[in-house]
Amino acid sequence: MDASSMPADEAVRPSLKRLGGAFVGLLQGHLELLGLEFQEEKEHALRLFLFAGLSLVFGLLTLLGVSAAVLIAFWDTHRLTAVLGLCLVYGLALLLCGVRTLRLARRDTSPFQASLEELARNRELLP
Repeated sequence: MDASSMPADEAVRPSLKRLGGAFVGLLQGHLELLGLEFQEEKEHALRLFLFAGLSLVFGLLTLLGVSAAVLIAFWDTHRLTAVLGLCLVYGLALLLCGVRTLRLARRDTSPFQASLEELARNRELLP
């Protein structure tokens, strides 16, 4: 190695260190954002399952009570009509709840949307 190539190598090292530091900084920012979004998605899913489960329990208890009251009231006169009417009401409720559940499951925002947007912006900045 001659003396003229040494200063050029030493000049490249600081720029490589800065480039590596910038890359690590970008990676750290993306990982922090990803972790934050993952935590938010986990909390959302937990709340969704908790309230869905509680709604199911209370709904079933209410249906049991109402069904028993209707059947007792119409037992002597219109027993079969009361049973078929209750089945029709329960079927319509099932249909409405199923549609609402599908709408909730297909939210407009996809998980980790902010991370994907940040990665796209960084990709545009690269030469």
